[in-house]
Amino acid sequence: MSEQKETVEGYVEKIVFRNAENGYTVLSLSCEEEEELTCVGTFSFINEGEYVHLTGTMTAHNVYGEQLRVESYEIKEPTDLVSMERYLGSGAIKGVGPALAARMIRHFKEDTFRIIEDEPERLTEVKGISERISREIAIQFEEKRELRSAMLFLQQYGISLNLAVKIYKQYGNRMYEIMRQNPYKLAEDISGVGFRIADEIAKKAGINSDSDFRIKAGMLHILQEASNQGHVYLPEEELYHRTADLLAIDSEKIQHHLMDMVLNKQIVIKKIEEQNCVYSSYYYYAELNCAKMLMDLNLISEYTETQFEHRIIPLQREMDMELDALQKQAVYEAAKHGLLIITGGPGTGKTTTINAIIHFFEQEEQTILLAAPTGRAAKRMSETTGYEAQTIHRLLELNGNVEEDQRQHVQFQRNEENPLEADVIIVDEVSMLDIHLLHALLKAIAVGTRLILVGDVNQLPSVGPGNVLKDIIKSRCFQVVELTKIFRQAAESDIIMNAHKINAGEKLHIDNKSRDFFLLPRDNCNAIISVIIQLVRDKMPKYVNAPMHEIQVLTPMRKGELGVDRLNQILQQYLNPREKGKKEKEFQKSIFREGDKVMQIKNNYQLTWEIKSKYGIVQDSGTGVFNGDCGIIKEINTFAELVTVEFEEGKMVDYPFSALDELELAYAITIHKSQGSEYPAVVMPILNGPRMLFNRNLLYTAVTRAKKCVTIVGSNQMVENMIANVNERKRCTSLDVRLKELEEFGT
Repeated sequence: MSEQKETVEGYVEKIVFRNAENGYTVLSLSCEEEEELTCVGTFSFINEGEYVHLTGTMTAHNVYGEQLRVESYEIKEPTDLVSMERYLGSGAIKGVGPALAARMIRHFKEDTFRIIEDEPERLTEVKGISERISREIAIQFEEKRELRSAMLFLQQYGISLNLAVKIYKQYGNRMYEIMRQNPYKLAEDISGVGFRIADEIAKKAGINSDSDFRIKAGMLHILQEASNQGHVYLPEEELYHRTADLLAIDSEKIQHHLMDMVLNKQIVIKKIEEQNCVYSSYYYYAELNCAKMLMDLNLISEYTETQFEHRIIPLQREMDMELDALQKQAVYEAAKHGLLIITGGPGTGKTTTINAIIHFFEQEEQTILLAAPTGRAAKRMSETTGYEAQTIHRLLELNGNVEEDQRQHVQFQRNEENPLEADVIIVDEVSMLDIHLLHALLKAIAVGTRLILVGDVNQLPSVGPGNVLKDIIKSRCFQVVELTKIFRQAAESDIIMNAHKINAGEKLHIDNKSRDFFLLPRDNCNAIISVIIQLVRDKMPKYVNAPMHEIQVLTPMRKGELGVDRLNQILQQYLNPREKGKKEKEFQKSIFREGDKVMQIKNNYQLTWEIKSKYGIVQDSGTGVFNGDCGIIKEINTFAELVTVEFEEGKMVDYPFSALDELELAYAITIHKSQGSEYPAVVMPILNGPRMLFNRNLLYTAVTRAKKCVTIVGSNQMVENMIANVNERKRCTSLDVRLKELEEFGT
């Protein structure tokens, strides 16, 4: 391959490829000699039809032929008639094609661009241009020039092209003032710009480290980070401490800004147990509104126990079952109260109780809707009740057409103006509900509709902010029925019995004579991983009669020798090794291969999915793939640059290569990510780890994810330590406080 330095000029004939994020472009250049030259390089802003001066290295590629690798470039204003006509006719100005461009140039000659800028009304002299079109041409012409200037200006701050376009669209020419004075405003207004990006821009703009703008933006960022850890607020002193650490400034410089932020309605300060607590406004009002809507739903009906007994006896005969006292109470309270919470551990009859409630209200000719937070939980609810259950997102009719902005959160078609049409709504796995989803659900439930919330309060709390089920129960504002009796069939399962022992803090007796609960002692990581591979690949699929990809490895940690990241790399090698004809795609530090088990790691409300028949006919479609959804890579199309993943219920989703950061391998997942799911068999490596993480709550959640078999590989002593460890990361949430306040004031 030979190389030499070249300078060329010409028109951008065609943009063959362009990466909107970094500006990398492949274009076809029409040179003066009427030869087309392929040029590759990074361009901050460029359009087809523009006249450019390029400097770079000429290379003779053995596949693509001669091309110029561009090192620097300059866009030149078209001055000669040919250049002007080509630019106007290139499609850069919408509504102006080659024919109209030619007429404009013939009429105004070298004066054409000046006429467009200074006297656009004269464009009507050209056949085919009305007053409206002349205005549009002038506006677009100016916007192109301004956008080019804006891109060049933003480039000095190291801003990507995608983000630069967002900034310009948001602010227009106000952008220059904002960038120089308060770049932190970008973090408030533009999706995809966080505090750290804004802070980098601010440093390049020369903003002082103790700037008022920086301190306020830093506090909002800390509150947002806290919400990612499940908190709804932070104690005032902790907010000062975290912000001072982030900004590397004295905490005394932070305190006097707090009241300004209250006046600007960015934050709310409330006292809880003599401690000042600081909320971002969104989370304070989300909790307050949830509390108000829950109280509004809690209507009490005049339904007597005598009336109930007359109904429940024939109902039990019809269902061919005898409800125990607590299950009967749950059905009675559901009939009497507008809001009911049912909680209980595995094997305590929650499903039977839900079925009895469904039959009861069916006899009353009431319309019933069933929902759960995740696809797996909804599917399980459908299987155990025989009635259709949906994810809450689907129930609320997720609006996938709205551009998603993290500050606006997700939007649904069902809301206070278009409520759900039902008499009774039953929601399972409520421990997984965060404050966002609860708020959206409650907005869509009209007063007078019965709401029944079902869940296990001892499970891990939601991944998102809030501690919904625990706080509602803790408030003591509503009727709660706790199911405690372990039924005979459930008592035959060591998974269920051991789960209750764990929850009660009792030592497990594991002698490996069980049919469904095993502990295989190993004292080093490599031995543990070797056993896991044998179990998942060779033994468990036959033992529980399930495909290998349904056997789930659950681990407490992301990092470390037995963390998700390392386990997935190793398990991929053994469970889905590289084979001839099996396509793969390397992305960042991961390799994705056809046949891999993968997980979506963030909510994406715009991703579309389709369910097709075996003949390829689309039977159902929709939008939204959610954090924790697992699937199998069915195809990697290197030509179209797409990865096709099949999720639950046969939902097929195409991921562009650029969106693969939303997926990760899922042969092993964290116990937190397993919430709401149920697997035929669970394999858990447990050896050592941080005390705060390795607690009873985590072990209980992991064990209750298994349907047919639990196998712990590692240390029996660590299992005992986890059972004894009741320390949990305390979440700063206050839905219970808001509920008590409303009850006290009789609202």
